[in-house]
Amino acid sequence: MNTTKVILLKNRPSGKPSSSDFEFTEEQVPEINDGEILLETAYVSVDPYLRGRMQDAKSYVPPFELNKPIHSGVVAKVIATKNDNFKEGDYVSGMLDWKEVQKSTGEELHKVSKDNAPLPAYLGTLGMTGLTAYFGLKEIGKPKEGETILVSGAAGAVGSIVGQIAKIKGCRVVGVAGSDEKIEKLKKDFSYDDGFNYNTEDDLNAAIQRTCPDGVDVYWDNVGGELSDAVFFNINQKARIINCGAIAVYNDNKVPTGVSPQVFLIKNSALMQGFIVSNYMDSFPEGVQQLSKWYGEGKLHHEDTIVEGFENIPQAFIDLFDGKNTGKMLVKI
Repeated sequence: MNTTKVILLKNRPSGKPSSSDFEFTEEQVPEINDGEILLETAYVSVDPYLRGRMQDAKSYVPPFELNKPIHSGVVAKVIATKNDNFKEGDYVSGMLDWKEVQKSTGEELHKVSKDNAPLPAYLGTLGMTGLTAYFGLKEIGKPKEGETILVSGAAGAVGSIVGQIAKIKGCRVVGVAGSDEKIEKLKKDFSYDDGFNYNTEDDLNAAIQRTCPDGVDVYWDNVGGELSDAVFFNINQKARIINCGAIAVYNDNKVPTGVSPQVFLIKNSALMQGFIVSNYMDSFPEGVQQLSKWYGEGKLHHEDTIVEGFENIPQAFIDLFDGKNTGKMLVKI
């Protein structure tokens, strides 16, 4: 292989991303120097937060540059090495470009073993997705046995793990998703006690009251928008609201409006906090150890939606906004 395919950000999307916002190009496979490794991409993670990085706006990470490669979580195979810390055949996980082949110094990459878990698990349950669920619940949600936890985007990558960890903690877990099939899957495979399909509910407030008759103690918010507005009417005293994502409004071209939360937070002495997983970077080893233990004990069910082919990475990303994934959305190269 003398050349490698690369995916660039061609345009900053207006509204929902489209295939025209991405550009495929080719470049020469680089020569590696001392201390470097050559990597062949095996799996690429596509995630809703990437949409925010496509905007030229202030955020917790710099925006992607136009006409430069997009990057996200990747599992890759070492195919050549001049770095004593890596050998050919090793697999690594980390933030890498959307390229078939690329070089790296190995910094901020972590070796992973397909003997311990399937390679996709290192981008999901045992990777940033699992760590997001683990630390958001542990540090902000602080779930107590017997409490009710409501999760939006419950059948997605993070939501499917949140529900399982909450059940491990002895909570009653209710999920919200976009199809009846996903609700059944939540209960069958991801340990959820109940749930509802937001697409078939005329009154989201009533749906929350029906499925959470004792109110909501912890709300894990992956969605934002009207659903999250309805939750405020159902929170209990000292409820904790964890803001992890807002996929319902990521593609809005105007500032979203909705229920003002202050009165609900004040009268319920409730907490509402946003976070990003890198806030807890210093504690990642603890999180990986606990997630690996639960995974090894069979307490965490791992499931992905896997699309095949490097050329399908942009479409897999776009499909996230139509809810076409259950669990983690990955592309196998």
